[in-house]
Amino acid sequence: MSSDASDAPGPRGAAGPAARTGTGYRAVFAVREFRAVFAAHVLSLLGNVVAQLALAVLVLRETGSPLLTALAFAIGLLPYALGGTLLAPLADRFPARRTLVGCDLLCAVCVAAMAVPGVPTAALLALRALTALVAPLFTGVRAASLGEVLHGDSFVLGRSLLRLVAQSGQIAGFAAGGLLLAAVGPRTALAATAAGFAASAAVLRFGTRERRPPARERTAGGAGALPADRRVRALLGLCWVPPVFMVVPEALAAPYARQIGTGPAGTGLLLAAMPLGAVAGEAAAGALLGPAARERLVLPAAVLLPLPLVAFAWRPALVPALAALVLTGLCAVYALGLDRWYLDAVPRELRGRAMTVMSAGLMTTQGLGMAAGGAAAEWAPPHAVVAGAGLLGTVCAAAAAWFVRMCPVSRIE
Repeated sequence: MSSDASDAPGPRGAAGPAARTGTGYRAVFAVREFRAVFAAHVLSLLGNVVAQLALAVLVLRETGSPLLTALAFAIGLLPYALGGTLLAPLADRFPARRTLVGCDLLCAVCVAAMAVPGVPTAALLALRALTALVAPLFTGVRAASLGEVLHGDSFVLGRSLLRLVAQSGQIAGFAAGGLLLAAVGPRTALAATAAGFAASAAVLRFGTRERRPPARERTAGGAGALPADRRVRALLGLCWVPPVFMVVPEALAAPYARQIGTGPAGTGLLLAAMPLGAVAGEAAAGALLGPAARERLVLPAAVLLPLPLVAFAWRPALVPALAALVLTGLCAVYALGLDRWYLDAVPRELRGRAMTVMSAGLMTTQGLGMAAGGAAAEWAPPHAVVAGAGLLGTVCAAAAAWFVRMCPVSRIE
């Protein structure tokens, strides 16, 4: 997980610590505090992935119920909306490092409790829900504090690196988690995960600076300004709308693989294709393009993101389907420039809250997109649902992009 590093971010284009040490991703890693944030992020990410997998295996072994096993996965997403709503006001109330370390320690305690033999299934699910409940607070505070650690374009590249790790870490984490479970069993894997969360807390505690929270009266007084600002609403819409449709082929990967006769191997490839495109696109844009070029990509890439999914109307074989999903993943590069616009749109004292809302809304809308895709597939074949998501998503993304274009570039005061 993460934290901060200078007293106040400079204006657009201001040189921060990273800007003085070089350019691109190398400059970001030159900042000592970001290295600590990055290491903690890797530890907590792997912990979440392994805990999710180990809990599902444990629940299946204890109950034999596919429904409860699926719930063990889903419960990692379901509390996001509640956590984002209830905990967002806390994001700017306390020093960032203290909040991040506290979230990590709470996760360590919850996962350690899951590893205790004899814990009832209901308690296991409740403990998992509690770790998910604090996730949007943690993610929002980390994103806001990154604006203190990194200035200007380095903030955008830092956020990009954390996203790249999240995309790659899910694939590697599930693979490594499967090997770990085969070697030591789910309870031991959960105990190791708890140790990982504790290590993340230690890295943040000793590798980052503590900073005073923003002025409390400004934070409380500006609470209503965040959703009321048209520019912020437009940017949140652009952040949330394209992913709603982007996740539909992931939700229907297994049914579509069965439809075209590729089985479990095809399911795995279909699930990996979009993250692969997202990692390749974001890494290339972050390394090769400057800030202005990345910002020019935001609106066209957001609109084009769902469009390749329309190709599923022709029920493509595995290779063309993978190509369409990789193209969709490549368009996720729009998030790079969008991050900078969003950071510029909110004042420092509301950043924690703003980032918490963004994170919680993104996870919630993706969950809704998956649920809607699954429900539609009860009435229509998977390829038609994915194609419909591509067509409708392109229209909705275009509307969201138009709304951003129509809103003035301003900042909440």
